[in-house]
Amino acid sequence: MAAALASLHRRADVLFRALSSTAAEPTLTASAAKSHLHREHDPDRVVSLFEAIDAASLSASSTRHALSLAARRLSRARRFADADALLSSHLPASPTESQLAAILGAYASASIPEKAIVTFRSAATSLPSPISPLPFNALLTVFLRCHHHRRIPVLFTELSKEFSITPNAASYSILVKAYSMTGKDAEAHQVLDQMRAQGITPTTSIYTTMINSLYKHKKIEEAKRMWKQMLESGCKPDQATYNVKIMYYSLNGKPEDVLEVMAEMEAAGVKPDTITYNFLMTSYCKDGKVEDAKELYRSLGDKGCSANAGTYKYMLAGLCAHGDLDGALDVFEESSRREKVPNFSTMRRLVEGLAKGGRVAEAKKVVNKVKKKFPEILLSGWKSLEKELGLNSDSRDACSQAEFIYEKPLTESEAGTAEAPELKEPSANETECTLEEMPWGSA
Repeated sequence: MAAALASLHRRADVLFRALSSTAAEPTLTASAAKSHLHREHDPDRVVSLFEAIDAASLSASSTRHALSLAARRLSRARRFADADALLSSHLPASPTESQLAAILGAYASASIPEKAIVTFRSAATSLPSPISPLPFNALLTVFLRCHHHRRIPVLFTELSKEFSITPNAASYSILVKAYSMTGKDAEAHQVLDQMRAQGITPTTSIYTTMINSLYKHKKIEEAKRMWKQMLESGCKPDQATYNVKIMYYSLNGKPEDVLEVMAEMEAAGVKPDTITYNFLMTSYCKDGKVEDAKELYRSLGDKGCSANAGTYKYMLAGLCAHGDLDGALDVFEESSRREKVPNFSTMRRLVEGLAKGGRVAEAKKVVNKVKKKFPEILLSGWKSLEKELGLNSDSRDACSQAEFIYEKPLTESEAGTAEAPELKEPSANETECTLEEMPWGSA
């Protein structure tokens, strides 16, 4: 086993030097490298920047963050083998549990969860026995982040038995999340019973996950009973728990319903956060109260919050849906300054709206500005859109083309489209919804 790992490390080191040799970088501090890495999308340049970081300035968390960024860029370029080799090269021959957990976390960024299992099994034999839940939970989280929810219950049972791992509350939280994401609420309830039988108290996070699933499936009475059960168990709802309830009323109720839950939230001593206000803005847009949404958007700073990627995404989509292209342009400009440009399908709405309205020059300006932020490999979607709308030529029938394209349904997963710089992967508690869940859907 040790010989195999050593051979793998040697091959990875050769690859790493080859990737980095094309453009040697001056030595960088961890903070300077972080700034460069967030703006750089070319995978070879990212790996080169990673190699140039001064090791003395690296902490465990900064190493993990930089490694995840590099792995993500390689994955986006569909260089999965290179990403696997890069991650393997940074795993010591005899890793500690925390080192293994950190490397496993980066496999989610690389979108190669099955390779994470190979790494876990290879490294687990060198760990002290019994293995703690730390690397086990890290592996399960890889599958959670990669949305391979159906694999988690099987891995939970197999690996905990194979390596004599005793799952903890965090382990069960991941299992509950997996069941909830696949609509298996009955199985999630059984996990709660299993935890109690083992003397483990379910956490607020676990209750939040289950309440979220019940609300999403419109099982309102069951969600209320689960909320009551949470309170009776001694768990107090937090921001994420209230945001779950607020999300439901944002999508299915009126702004007054959202405000009522927010009042309940504040009465309990829980402060609304950016996600809370995102849902209130969504509710305003759905109800046609666009000016109220814009006023709330502009006042986020006064409320001690700052716009996140979701804010820009949903505000831009809502404003475009109501024909407020000038407002949408303002949102886009701010998102661009903060390096949080909404994803392709959201931005497409703005570009198509401008082109359909005869504002072709502005549509071109938006496209050109976005294209400058990404490498050539991520621009096929934008190039296709330019061709469809006639934005890459002086064609006089650009507007008629735009009117035809504007009626086409949009998807979140257009192949080869440019996405905004990544956010931190949401935890089991976070409650942002997808664009398809918004009231205006994909129209």
